[in-house]
Amino acid sequence: MDYEALAERLLPGDYPDLASYEELYPPRALPKGAQVTRLAPSPTGFIHLGNLFVAIANERIAHQSGGKLYLRIEDTDLKRKVDGAVEAVIAALDYFDIRFDEGAQIGGDDTYAPWYQRQRAEIYRAYAKDLIRRGRAYPCFCTEEELSALREVQTANKEITGYYGKYARCRNLTEAEILQNLDAGKPFVIRLRSMGDPSHKFIFRDEIKGEVTVTENDQDVVILKSDGIPTYHFAHAVDDHLMRTTLVIRGEEWLASLPIHLELFDVLGFPRPKYGHNCSLMKMEGGSKRKLSKRKDPELSLSFYRQEGYHPFAVKVYMLTLLNSDFEEWHMKFPDKPLEEFKFRIEKMSRSGALFDLDKLNDISRTELSRLSAEEMLAFLKEWAETFGSDKEKAYFSDEAYLLKVLNLCMGTAGKKRRKDFVTAGQAMGEIGYFFGEPQQKDEYRVDNETKNAVLAGFLDVYDEADDAQAWFAKVKSVAASLGFAAEMRDYKADPSAYKGSVSDVAEVLRIAVTGRANSPDLWTIMRILGGERSRARLAAAKA
Repeated sequence: MDYEALAERLLPGDYPDLASYEELYPPRALPKGAQVTRLAPSPTGFIHLGNLFVAIANERIAHQSGGKLYLRIEDTDLKRKVDGAVEAVIAALDYFDIRFDEGAQIGGDDTYAPWYQRQRAEIYRAYAKDLIRRGRAYPCFCTEEELSALREVQTANKEITGYYGKYARCRNLTEAEILQNLDAGKPFVIRLRSMGDPSHKFIFRDEIKGEVTVTENDQDVVILKSDGIPTYHFAHAVDDHLMRTTLVIRGEEWLASLPIHLELFDVLGFPRPKYGHNCSLMKMEGGSKRKLSKRKDPELSLSFYRQEGYHPFAVKVYMLTLLNSDFEEWHMKFPDKPLEEFKFRIEKMSRSGALFDLDKLNDISRTELSRLSAEEMLAFLKEWAETFGSDKEKAYFSDEAYLLKVLNLCMGTAGKKRRKDFVTAGQAMGEIGYFFGEPQQKDEYRVDNETKNAVLAGFLDVYDEADDAQAWFAKVKSVAASLGFAAEMRDYKADPSAYKGSVSDVAEVLRIAVTGRANSPDLWTIMRILGGERSRARLAAAKA
């Protein structure tokens, strides 16, 4: 077969000499041991927690080693492309402080651009044409219907599905048959002519999982689609080489494609990058684990964390806890140190599924939010409210001095021990809502209606907004004693049967009347912030 003529017929025209691409995209001038990593999402509009999981690992490994992290957009599949998806990807990763050095819409060194795969179509065709010339790629004229029928036969025979061996119908077409199909105008794709032997297995060193057994690839995968645009498999091999990627950290779902990728690097004559396959994010369901699912688990989408108002730092802390087994201990020991000072180690990454626990994230979020100053918390809440808050919540920021008083109280910034009442921005806005409007009753009174009204009436008779905390509490105790409650906790503990309850039960009635909840920060301070008029009105309104 005249492969030179076939290559010209399939991909007519002059293409740059492949050696010129080596000059155009030279090896990077980086320190010894520096790693070049990448994130390469598809513009589908959905970026998920797994992407962030991998992105944090890639970012830490690259920057810690003095290397580079770049963003490449793998937009070869137009059917899945969503308008605005690239911007959404970049905005989401920027929110979680993933710092790219270069890439799509990032700026930086454009030596290795363009960063969109569809803009690199000529490069892929040049390499595909070279493979055809060498007899390592060929045209396939099979229709979708024929391929579907082939898969049905393989499935019925309980065989591996795909285009290989006796099922690779176009692999051994004669030159005359190929030309006849081309002359008839039949559409075609270009497939790799695999030289792999599926009976041959070898050991591959995975940077995360260690030694894994790999079966040689024998699939004649498509490398160029009928429109001349490459498939992911082929494009990523060409791009990772020319962009001088040294380490590919990706999800373990790509392990099945590893044999294909290794053969592509070999047939193209490229040195292989190192691969590390990160464990999947798992979730407990009943008594067993399963992978997080786009369909079942809203927390898989990164938009969930932005809409709920999780602080990006808290999410990043939790991701690092899952990524490196010794990070949690380090962060507890050095809570104020920048995360960048943690020595991230690829060998500390989990080899099996990482259990994602939203309750654990919530605990971390409480801790991280409690470390903010009231001013920092206000800025965080304001940013969230501008995008996701209701008009009522946005109005909370009309008097920021007042809001700062609220946050200082609710966060316990004046005391040695900070309160940990806030989990997310959305939840925090709900928690402080009673400072800005009529309280929604969250908790039920634990006393009967007659006792409740007696407590409220008795306290209204003596309430004075000018009282300091000591005088205020003395009046609460006086009301308690007058209604048969123990004014002192020690008296109640000594003989509970002698009283209706304790002073804490009376205080709880007042707390629910003013805030709508049984637990809150210091009630005297709350009433001081609300002012005498609003406090009195709430106490009066709660009487039924």
